[in-house]
Amino acid sequence: MDDATRWIPYCGAAPGPEVWLSRWNLDPVLGAVLLLLALALWRAPLSADLTPQRRQSLRGAWVLAFVLFVSPLCALSSAFFTVRVVHHIALVLAVAPMLAFGLEPWLKRLPARLWSCTAIAAVVFWVWHAPAPYAAALSSDSIYWLMQFTLLASAMVFWIAVRRSGPAAAMGAILVTTVLMGLLGALITFAGRPLYPPHFASAISWGMAPLEDQQLAGIIMWAPGSIAYLAVAMWIGWRWLDAERARAALRADPA
Repeated sequence: MDDATRWIPYCGAAPGPEVWLSRWNLDPVLGAVLLLLALALWRAPLSADLTPQRRQSLRGAWVLAFVLFVSPLCALSSAFFTVRVVHHIALVLAVAPMLAFGLEPWLKRLPARLWSCTAIAAVVFWVWHAPAPYAAALSSDSIYWLMQFTLLASAMVFWIAVRRSGPAAAMGAILVTTVLMGLLGALITFAGRPLYPPHFASAISWGMAPLEDQQLAGIIMWAPGSIAYLAVAMWIGWRWLDAERARAALRADPA
């Protein structure tokens, strides 16, 4: 089996520069699922559980999922490891927290211990970016969807655990995740050889060396990915300090 036949991921064979904008994913099963979810989200009445903010969060997650899995970005992720990394970062840093917030009332009984969830999310992310599991995911639709589901589910549980934790613990877990994301990005960036065969030929067809594609992907994971986690930690810290200042002011002037 040659590489052109072997590496046919769910999003289809890697497109060339001249056709990628026309490569929408028209999978009827995915389309039906997204359509049913859209009908539910855009027709669901507001309630004590489904507040306007939660509904908007769920709608935002739907829109981003559409962009990731239906738009030409899906096909482009078959061509470049860099785009695949952007895809995964968007999944764990945008779709997952929006779903975690939007579905929070229905996930109250879900056990979510902060440090266990942090470890699970980190292990899942690292495993799927190891060369062998990654190549397997781009060789089988079932393994591909296993990769997407486990990345999303582990990240959702992580964000649920963060939301349930005190600010100090939440910041600590996010900072640990930041370090681990940055370390993985650094290892990918400074690898001395290309590690992801599914993108070798496709990167070259776009005029980019496979190692350059891999290095850019590692830098995106290392810098923007880590910075996004760090920004969340800083936001939690700022809200914590603001709340402490408000409590201190109230104690100083109870009237």
